[in-house]
Amino acid sequence: MLLKKERLLLDTNNITTIDVEEQARKAQKAGKPLSTLSTTDKNDALLTIADELEKNSSFILEENQKDLAKGKEKNFDQAYMDRLLLTKERVKDFADGLREVVNLKDPVGDILSEWTLDNGLNVKKKTVSLGVIGMIYEARPNVTVDATGLALKSGNAIVLKGGSSALYSNKAIVSVIHSALKKTKIPVDAVQFIASTDRRATEKLFTLKQYIDVLIPRGGASLIETVVQKATIPVLETGVGNVHVYVDKEADVEKALNIIVNAKTDRPAVCNALETVLLHKDWFNSNKEVLIAMLKDHDITVHGDEEAVKMIPGSLVAEEKDWTDEYLSLDLAVKLVDDIEEAIAHIEKYGTKHSEAIITENQTAADQFIQEVDAAAVYHNASTRFTDGSALGYGAEIGISTQKLHARGPMGLPALTTTKLCIYGNGQIR
Repeated sequence: MLLKKERLLLDTNNITTIDVEEQARKAQKAGKPLSTLSTTDKNDALLTIADELEKNSSFILEENQKDLAKGKEKNFDQAYMDRLLLTKERVKDFADGLREVVNLKDPVGDILSEWTLDNGLNVKKKTVSLGVIGMIYEARPNVTVDATGLALKSGNAIVLKGGSSALYSNKAIVSVIHSALKKTKIPVDAVQFIASTDRRATEKLFTLKQYIDVLIPRGGASLIETVVQKATIPVLETGVGNVHVYVDKEADVEKALNIIVNAKTDRPAVCNALETVLLHKDWFNSNKEVLIAMLKDHDITVHGDEEAVKMIPGSLVAEEKDWTDEYLSLDLAVKLVDDIEEAIAHIEKYGTKHSEAIITENQTAADQFIQEVDAAAVYHNASTRFTDGSALGYGAEIGISTQKLHARGPMGLPALTTTKLCIYGNGQIR
């Protein structure tokens, strides 16, 4: 168990902008030796952290209860409270997640390409760590562990800024991580946590370009927009998921219903959950009874366009925000469309370039959708819930990028590296 002194290591909220800059400086300094460690040394550290998290799960859960009590006082909704909640099983899950990262290939040091110029210069393009990652996120305490594990495995130091709603949980987790790192070759300062609820401390983090190499925001639209607008550091933008499924006129009924149910109800509050269904009118007219029964059986509240509202009992008239915003609940926007072109046009207008799907047995229609829809992940006859690092074979992810530079889609270990040209000569001059 942690000593009382260690438990109180991060118990101050009176962190100033000067303190944040000092934390970033320490992270940069610690990142230098970290970037040169062997794969074995990094893996040993991750295994030690995983073991310590499980050993100290009671302490972590005690602190998590403080966050949950505050959440109840503030009347956080059920979905938000679920993201905030830790259990012994969830602590074990993120400890096991670190063990899975251990089994992933180390992305640092790979020679991506090599060539020799006519003048004899030998050039090697090599993967190297980014340096220092700034991670800004909201309610999920598991992100503290996931982001730390991925950063350390890829040879990066990390500065964490979690949301105030999970402050006690995150402080406890980072205290355990620091205690574990003392037993390893990774410097304790390689993991920094800004234990402050002061907005000025967060905004200071946005500007520390001399110490931090990249910022990764993970959370709701307002958080991501704030970071993108105010940061002077390059941002790896993770995306809000206004996710669509288009049910084509040649969609298999069983596939369509199963995919809609899974994408909407499996975990409604995550970014790859379904928010809008676009139904070809011919398919809807032929299958509306079974669709309506399915929606009712799963307590899905429909917000429909004018035609849908007329034919789906109990549905609400959709407003503009129903097409633009994430519900993160069992609400679902429904629109009837004449053809695939109308569906694609709707997605182009309202989509967030995260995950989109078509259900059809017509391969030509599927190919058109996959080719024309601009998103990080586009599916044919499959649930959008697969847009996840582990589900798609990345092993783990630090977030899902909806931008197009450097990384797109689930960002695993390779996304946390950059390249360096290593050039070997024998006195050549130009």
